Formats: sequence, C-alpha cells, structure tokens
Amino acid sequence: MKAIFGWLFLAALAVAAALLMGDNPATVTLFWPPWRLDVSFNLVLITLVAVFVLGYLAWRGVAVLRDLPRRASRWRARQQERATVGLVLQGWAYLAGGRFVRAQTAAREAIARLQADGGSDLPYADTLWVLAHLIAAESAQHLGQRDWRDTWLLAATDAQRARAAAQAREGALLRAAEWALEARDAEQAERWLGELPQGAARRIQAVRLRLRLAQLRRDSREALELARLLAKHRAFSEQAIDTVLRGIWLDALSDARDEAALTAVWRSLQGAQRRDAARALALLEHAQRLRDDGGLPADGPLPAVVDEAIRVAWAGYLSLSPAQRCRAVAAMESWLSQLAGAWLPRLEEAQQRDPADAALQYLAAQAYRARGLWGKAQGLLQQAVRALPERELRRRAWRALAELAEQRGDEAAACAAWREAARV
Repeated sequence: MKAIFGWLFLAALAVAAALLMGDNPATVTLFWPPWRLDVSFNLVLITLVAVFVLGYLAWRGVAVLRDLPRRASRWRARQQERATVGLVLQGWAYLAGGRFVRAQTAAREAIARLQADGGSDLPYADTLWVLAHLIAAESAQHLGQRDWRDTWLLAATDAQRARAAAQAREGALLRAAEWALEARDAEQAERWLGELPQGAARRIQAVRLRLRLAQLRRDSREALELARLLAKHRAFSEQAIDTVLRGIWLDALSDARDEAALTAVWRSLQGAQRRDAARALALLEHAQRLRDDGGLPADGPLPAVVDEAIRVAWAGYLSLSPAQRCRAVAAMESWLSQLAGAWLPRLEEAQQRDPADAALQYLAAQAYRARGLWGKAQGLLQQAVRALPERELRRRAWRALAELAEQRGDEAAACAAWREAARV
C-alpha cells in the first residue's frame, strides 16, 4: 500500500512539473556589468534543485565520515558483548550438562573479557559479571575446589561491583547459603541469608533455606513457624508439608526435657494435628522415657499434657495401624496406676465391643490387675497372651500371669509362665 501511494505521489509531481514547465516562456536575466545573461526559468529551477541535492549529499557524506570512529567503537563493543554473552550462555549449557571443567573454562574467558579495557562499559556488564562468577563458583563446587569457589563467590556477591545487577546478586547469595547448609555450616549460611535485602528475604526460596537453617540449629519453634508460612503460600503439597511439619514436631518433642517443655510442644499443634492419634502416641512414648529418666513424676496426679494425649490416642485408636495399636497399649499401660477411676469402665466397654482385639484384652487385664481384680485380669490375660502380635506385650502378659500365679500360691503355674516369658 505504501508503494502504491509513493508511485501516485511521483506521478502527481510529474504532472505538476509538466503543467508548470511544459509551456513556460519565462526567462531569468542576470546582469554582471558589462555582461547580461538570459537563462530559461526552467533551467534555473532545475539547477537550484540539483545544487540542493548535491549539497545535501555532500553534507551527509561528511557527517558519515565524521561518525565512522564512533560507529567502529560501537561495532567493537557489540562484538565484545556478543562474545561475552555467548561465553556465559555456553558456560550455563556446559554446567547443565555436567561438563564442569568446560563450564569453568567458558566462565574464566567471560570474566577475562569483562576485566579487559572497555568490558565494564558493556550493556548489562554487572549482570554478566555476576553470572560468569556464579558459573565458575558452581563448577568449582561440583569439582570440589572449595578455595576457588569461595573466591568466585565473593566476587559474585560484591555489592559494589554488582550494583546494577541486584537480582543476579540475590541469586548468588541464595546459592551460597544453600552450599553452606549442605556443608552444615549454620553460621556461614546465616551470614549469607543476612545479606539479602528485606524483600528478597521473604521469597519462598529464602524461606525454604531459613527453614533448613532452623532445622540444622534444632530451633524447632522457628522451624514450625517457617513451615507453616510455606504451607500458607502453597510452597509444598499437602502431603509434603504434613511430612515436614511432623518431622519438625518430632524433633521438637525429642528436645523436650520436662513437663513445661512437653506441654509447649503439644500446644504448638494446631487444628487437626491436635487430634492426631499418632502424634499423641509419640508424645506418650517420650513422656514415658522422661518419667523413667526422672523428668516427670512417677507417682501422684497424671500430668495434664499426658492426660490429654491419652484421650487423643484413645479417641483415635481405631485409626492406628496394628503395630501402632500395640505401641499405644504399651504406652497407656505405663500410666494405668495414675489414670482416674473413670477409665476402667471405658477400657472394659472397648474390650467388650471388640473382643477379638488381643491388645485391648491385654490393656483391660492390666487395668483390672492394677486395681486388684485378679480374677478378671487372669481370664483376659490367658485369652490375649497367645494372640498378641507384639513380642514385648506377650512377654509382659506371661510375666503378669506368673505374678498372679505366685500371689495365689500356684508355683507350678508360675514356673510355667516364667518359662514362657523367657522363651518369647
């Protein structure tokens, strides 16, 4: 369409020139005493146009000649930039392909070009500088060259040199923190993360690294907060975040050494987690170990946190696996002497509701035995002892039968029960 309009414009100019100059008798007279020169008006007009065109072309030619040094400099800079960018891209490609020596070589060449005269004047020179050093550091990390890695890493994270490449520098800081965490150097990782700007420190990757740092330091409270923050931002799948939170909570539980710490760990659970029978079982087992070590009282009223955990474990008993049910029975057995009297009807009702569950039979029998109901206890133990799936519970059942036989003076039955307990 533009070509058509161009040809139409030229045709219009030709028509106008033909109308103006086709039958134009005008002349132009030039007086230069004692001479007189008569020239056709058309010739004068054509001469003026030709002089204008020639003058314009001459002016443009001089401008082009004067601009040649600048254009040559721009061409050299462009070639330098293309070569540097090509080396950086080549380095990333080698790094992604596991060719670390070649990646390091390409990064070294790119760094050398950036350090040469004029290298700092290239567009995106700071970004290229950070990326080239990061490639070199990454390659050194994979090749086990720790000294070279640290040298290149310091150059990549230099705030003065990377002033125009903030995003690239933040990436280098995150990568450095990740390497420090892999080396289990908590102090160095905290230093790298501390150099991140406030906005970058709230990004998901930074929060992930802070979570790993908290786990490395066994700071369970901060780790739980960070894990919940990641769950809020959907940084993990529901299954993954549940696994992470469970692991962090179990670490916090293992660090609890008294009733106050145990209560704080239990109170840190939220929502459905407070109704999780598996977590309650883990707390009961840890509380039992604490009581054996003297961290919890062996007699007297039941600690509130243990009482709540027993209620949760009992309410979710059917959701546990067979192995977990045996563990729950063993954990509850150790607290039978401190349980309130209202628990005996509950245990009896549960056992009667599911008479085929040997673990419930065993727990009810031990509750009867703790309250002096030896006849009921002996009957349930005799039913459960052969069907208990867990070896330790069978040993305890035979020991209980042996002690009951000794109390009623049946030495033969007691000896037989002790032999069975030793065989298990």
